[in-house]
Amino acid sequence: MPSFSADHGARPYDALLLYSFGGPDKPEDVVPFLRNVTAGKGIPDARLEQVGEHYYGFGGKSPINEQNLALKGALEKELAERGIDLPVVWGNRNWAPYTTDAVDELEAMGATRAVALVTSAYSSYSGCRQYREDLAAVLDQRGQLGPDGSTGVQFDKLRAYFNTPGFVQGNVDAVVEAFAALAEAGGDAAAARLVFVTHSIPTTMEAASGVGHATYAEQHLDIAALVAARVGEALGHAVAWELAYCSRSGPPHQPWLEPDVNDLLGSLAESGLRDVVLSPIGFVSDHMEVAYDLDTEALATARDLGMTAVRAGTVGTRPVFVKQLVDLVLERAALARGERVDEAVVGSFPAFPSVTPNDCCLRVHEQPSGVPALCSEDMHR
Repeated sequence: MPSFSADHGARPYDALLLYSFGGPDKPEDVVPFLRNVTAGKGIPDARLEQVGEHYYGFGGKSPINEQNLALKGALEKELAERGIDLPVVWGNRNWAPYTTDAVDELEAMGATRAVALVTSAYSSYSGCRQYREDLAAVLDQRGQLGPDGSTGVQFDKLRAYFNTPGFVQGNVDAVVEAFAALAEAGGDAAAARLVFVTHSIPTTMEAASGVGHATYAEQHLDIAALVAARVGEALGHAVAWELAYCSRSGPPHQPWLEPDVNDLLGSLAESGLRDVVLSPIGFVSDHMEVAYDLDTEALATARDLGMTAVRAGTVGTRPVFVKQLVDLVLERAALARGERVDEAVVGSFPAFPSVTPNDCCLRVHEQPSGVPALCSEDMHR
């Protein structure tokens, strides 16, 4: 249960910004979307067309937008059931509704202070600072960025929530369900290996993610160990597990976090393992990295290797996760009011700060980009 009083609701916030990555809605959106994602990298459209094949295989539409709408609806329902009057506005970094669209909507409704929920549970440049930089850049373009932050709608953010009880329990429940599905498919659930999967990042970004707290990889390893232990308790036997990565991009000479999930499956098959549960623990919902990298590519790899593999669900709109997110909104509101809050965490690490150090989650360690990031110590009012 939350350790703070909800008597004041979400005050001082008058809106919740559901802030996500975005994705194309139809085939003609794919290349423009990928241009947004790769802006400044000089990647030709011909290469983007090749990358876009992942999307074209799903009709040119990413599942992320519908899933964000579902999460928005679930948050609105949970807030209403608790009697909390807090409208939810959705915005994306890379596709409509864009960040600036969300700010327009906030201004139109008369919002003065919003709290941002980023749809990434872990802390790294891609999952934390890049969103805060984008929000600052949009405000700057609108003439609304001052030395202390926004001069229009004020923004705070929720802390990284990878080590919150609801996120962990949602993953435990999903993995237990997957072990049951594996048994139904004829697999040996007692002997199966649990393979957690998350998005790979460059090793330079991994090093930068550890300023002031655990690195991106350490965050995953800690929570994976906790989830595996709780799954073992639920199943009545110990569960062996591994952490793997997917969705690597960038030049071949640049080191990224490994092993790739397909390479790991090959190694496990060589060792004689025949049953696997894949848990996309690094993802909040079943978007393209899950739909293609796991459901399409990794499961095909497993079949080719003669393995029985089942993919666990993500936390998505599971009630335990949605309730956790609303708890975090109320927790952040209490902090904004100056109240003392016992921030609920599980695992080995303390709660990550919602107002981040200035050098937190840079793209490259000790190499500031010069780009301001909202919700950091020097941009927080």
